[in-house]
Amino acid sequence: MLNKTTRVLGTMPSNKSVSDAPITQFLNCRILKEQDLRREDLWVRGGTILNPEKLFFDEKGGYGIDFSSATDDVKRGVSLVAKKILAHGVTSFCPTLVSSPPHIYHKVLPEISIQNGGAEGAGVLGVHLEGPFISQEKKGAHPEQCLRSFQASGFQDLLDTYGSLDNVALVTLAPELPRSKEVIRELARRGVTVSLGHSVSDLSQAEEAVQQGATFITHLFNAMLPFHHRDPGIVGLLTSDQLPPGRFVYYGMIADGIHTNPAALRIAHRTHPTGLVLVTDAIPAMGLPPGRHTLGQQVIEIQGLNAYVAGTKTLCGSIATMDMCVCHFLQASGCTVEAALEAASLHPAQLLGVSDRKGTLHYGSDADFVFLDDSLNVRATFIAGEQVWKK
Repeated sequence: MLNKTTRVLGTMPSNKSVSDAPITQFLNCRILKEQDLRREDLWVRGGTILNPEKLFFDEKGGYGIDFSSATDDVKRGVSLVAKKILAHGVTSFCPTLVSSPPHIYHKVLPEISIQNGGAEGAGVLGVHLEGPFISQEKKGAHPEQCLRSFQASGFQDLLDTYGSLDNVALVTLAPELPRSKEVIRELARRGVTVSLGHSVSDLSQAEEAVQQGATFITHLFNAMLPFHHRDPGIVGLLTSDQLPPGRFVYYGMIADGIHTNPAALRIAHRTHPTGLVLVTDAIPAMGLPPGRHTLGQQVIEIQGLNAYVAGTKTLCGSIATMDMCVCHFLQASGCTVEAALEAASLHPAQLLGVSDRKGTLHYGSDADFVFLDDSLNVRATFIAGEQVWKK
């Protein structure tokens, strides 16, 4: 994070014994480093930096684009959203597909490739498949006719539904479904992050899922059994003593002021601060005016800042942007600025296993970073050391 008086020097000659790339120095910075905001200069060379980028996932779409819709130009839709979210300080994201028929996955997934970001838009770290292997009781806005189970063939049911996992980074499923343990185990073996959500799981089922390889909770408190003192359900994973040694559980929070009460935000953060990952849960109507729009197979309606399944009061995602979520989380939780920024950068990078190049200030990390003012408003976004958006 840099203050209002930051200025950028012209490129300086590099040490050619190390690299031929020029060096750019940023002066008068306040940089988030090791959970602390420090006054340091920032040096960038050859696309690597010493400043964290704001990295997040869980965009279901935005600006009229629905990633769960099998249009003839999926790539154009992803590119449009990737370009627009640069203004909100986003350098990498995971497009999310909600529960859909198999033919939708078979058409859409091959069209969304993992790619680096740049002037054309934020990078894609892989797809998040939220459903259709979820609970009917906690389906939320997911269309019931699209929901599926693993009961017939286990992991093969998943492959038959999705078609391919080549570009998939994350899968959300309900751990209480029959044969889910073998599915979680195989997904983890293949390097796909497994998240628990849209579920009526009790704590023991959730703990078993983590023992098999699950490491994330999709939008904590939403679309799951509420906390109960005799069986806290999935929420209980935040303090469980039954997890394998060294296994760390992260959890997503939609800090839009609607999905989660500020008191619940504070409870979660104070219980397990280093596992909190800010997510937008953004839908195609993000950036569009009030009215009716689509989300996968559903018609949705925007009323003010609320997004509902049309004709109901069932929340179906958010229209908040990542910078809005960071600011609301900071205000509602009473956490430090450092904690709010790391929840949108370091923690998701750790969850997805990319913290060796994303979300940190380590030497050699990707040169993706954001200039913020003292109110955390985004002033400029950089990818690979190049300015890709400026206010």
